Formats: sequence, structure tokens, C-alpha cells
Amino acid sequence: MRRHQRAIMGVQWTVVVFYFSLLIYPVFMPLPTEDAHILDNLRLFAQFLFWGVWWPFVMLGTMLLGRVWCGVFCPEGTLTELASRHGLGRPIPRWIRWSGWPFVAFVCTTVYGQLVSVYEYPQAALLVLGGSSLGAVTVGLVYGRGSRVWCRYLCPANGVFGLLAKIAPVHFRVNETLWKQNQRRVPAVNCAPLIDIGHMKSASACHACGRCSGERGAVVLGLRSPAREILDTPHRQVKTEESMTLIFGVIGFATAAFVWSSSPRFVQLKTALADWLMAHDAWALLQDNAPWWLLTHYPAAHDVFTWLDGLCILAFILGGGGALGLAVWAGLWLAARVLREPSLSWQKLSMGLIPMAGVGVFLGLSMLTLGHLKAEGITLAWVPAVRGVLLALGTGFSAYLLLRMCLARFSWRAVAGLALALLPLGLMLRVWLAVLFGQ
Repeated sequence: MRRHQRAIMGVQWTVVVFYFSLLIYPVFMPLPTEDAHILDNLRLFAQFLFWGVWWPFVMLGTMLLGRVWCGVFCPEGTLTELASRHGLGRPIPRWIRWSGWPFVAFVCTTVYGQLVSVYEYPQAALLVLGGSSLGAVTVGLVYGRGSRVWCRYLCPANGVFGLLAKIAPVHFRVNETLWKQNQRRVPAVNCAPLIDIGHMKSASACHACGRCSGERGAVVLGLRSPAREILDTPHRQVKTEESMTLIFGVIGFATAAFVWSSSPRFVQLKTALADWLMAHDAWALLQDNAPWWLLTHYPAAHDVFTWLDGLCILAFILGGGGALGLAVWAGLWLAARVLREPSLSWQKLSMGLIPMAGVGVFLGLSMLTLGHLKAEGITLAWVPAVRGVLLALGTGFSAYLLLRMCLARFSWRAVAGLALALLPLGLMLRVWLAVLFGQ
């Protein structure tokens, strides 16, 4: 990878052109007809590629290969790095370095995307994805010198990618001893995500671009156990912000965002509130005059949200997702209290849920994939079996991690702590079984 950076750059700019072509051109196309198909309608093709193929398999790829998407393919990374080479080069201010941005950016993007129906309409996709790209270029023009300040601190997907990369079996490994021994003067590596390479122990921030491969004879691309990083990372190095992004962002709010449109509880909530409003002659929230960039408003497609729809979506995602996240956090907190092991904080235990959370994100996004394929008349009899296997793998891997952490030394207290730590995992499994199989 280091020897072929020009080829990688060619791939990056090919992706940039392809990405923006599919993001911009469908906006100017009419609504697809009822007999339109993915392969003969660019609007449907772009929708399927973005949300049915692109994002689900980026998440899956991150769990398997680390953040190679970020380092080799991501158009925003390419653009922000280019902009920073020709920008003002100002130092990165403290407010950008705030460690809570991955959580805040992910939640805001997730919720807003649902309000404007980002999965269904190219205008909404251009607003959300294009807005993120514009932010990346703007930050690059102002801050950093040839680096990816946006990717490191502000990208809405940064927190999720960082979590999923922890279980990737492929990573760039740094031998810190060799790094210190080899002090020959060589040009510094341009690490775009601003990593201190000599002390890199986690795959979370590494973009797997290959620029540092072989540096000082200490950096190599290799295999590792998918459990290694989570089990070996000291509890003091597990950030609370990471755990919050995992528990409330990925497990809580993202799950609620995936399921609200098909949830009977959402329909019951909206119907009950609508009946109450009509009974009290309160019609303001039943109006559908919100602009499309605030709430879904496409009369030609017979798809218009009222203000009540928007409030109910917010309540379901933030309330339901928050309740799920709180239940998961409570189980982990109780487990840590029972274990009374200084090395097993609830933050450390939460990392054991990453495999199940990653499977959940993939299953949630792949629901869109399957919806498109079903509309094309493709037989999907194999889907339940594949979903069952994925849930089993995610649950089993997470259970293994929790078991290794809690039962490092056998005792009845350790067994009780493990049982409590498994409760959040069981809850996650129960939610996905209900969503996917109606059980």
C-alpha cells in the first residue's frame, strides 16, 4: 500500500466522482414510475447503492478489515485532506478536539436523517451527505496542514467506525520497541488522522491507508484475534465517550431509528395523540406545511409528514432509544458494582457488546437492501437463516468477550457479575428477534 499510493489516490478520486454523480444527478430526475427498476432508473439505482449496498457493507468491512474505507475510499476524507493542503492551516482549536463530538454528531445525523427520509429521497440524501461533505471541505480549508481534522474529530461516522474497528482481525501493528530503537532521521510519515504512530495500540483511529507501513521496520499489516484489543485494553484507556456512543448511539438511538417506521407502538402513539388533538380542536400539529428540509414533504409521492409525525419520530427515537440505552447501561453498571474489580469498569464491560452492536447496525441497514430486492421480485427465502446466523455470531462473540472479562478469576461474585453483564446482551438479542422475526 505504501509503494502504490498513486494507485490508491486514483481509486479515491474515482470514488469522489462516482459518489457525487450519484448524489447530485438524481435530485433533478422525476419520481420513478411504478414499473421502474433499479437497473433502468438512476434514481432507484443511486438509492439502492447508497443505502442498500454502500453503508451496510462499509460497516461490515470495518468489522473485518478495520477503517480501510476511511483511508482508501472515503470521498470526504479525500476532499478534506486536499482542502487542508491548500487552506489556512490554522491550529486545531480546543472546541474541535472535544471528545463528545462523535456521539453528538452521530445522534444528530441519525435523527435528522429520519425526519427528512434520507433513505427514500435524493434531495434529503444530498442535504445530509452533501452537507457533511461541505463541512469536511470547510474544516479542511481552515484547519490542519495536509491532515484530516474533520475525520479525526467531527465526522458523524467516526465514533461508530472507531468502535467496530476494535474487533477487526486485520490491523497495522506497531512494535514500540523497534520504533524506539530505530532513530534514523527519515521524513516524517504524513498520518492524515493525526496519530502518534510510535505509540499506536488501537485500530480505532487508524485509517489503514498504509502510508506508515514498514516505517522504521516497526509497522506491519498483520492478523490478530478479533477479541485481542478489547480484552487487552486497560480500563483506564476505555473512554466514557466511546461507551456512550456505543450504548446510547449505536445500540439505543440507531436501533430505534431503524424500527420506528414498522413499529406498532409508533402507530399507537401517533394515533392516540392525533385523536386527543382532534378531540380538543387543536389542529396546529396536524398541519403538513413544514418545508422538506425540516420534515418529509413530497406531495407528488403522497409522502408528507405533519408536525405531529415529526414529534412522534423524535419521541420514539430519543425516548425509546434512550430507554434501551439506559437499560443496557444499568445492566453493565450493576455488573461492575457486583464484580468489584478495579479493572472492570462499566466502560470496559461495554466494549464486550461491540460485536452484537455491529451486527445490529448491519442488520438494520440491510433491511433497506432487502426492501429494494423484494421490490425487484427477487426471492428472499434465504434471509431468515442468514439473519439467524448473524445474530448467533454477534451474540456468541459478545458473550465470549464478557465471559473472558468477568471470569478471569473464578468466584461466585464473578459468576453473578457475568450474569448481570449478559442481561443487556439478552435484551439486545430480544429486540432484534422481535424486529426481524416478530418474536
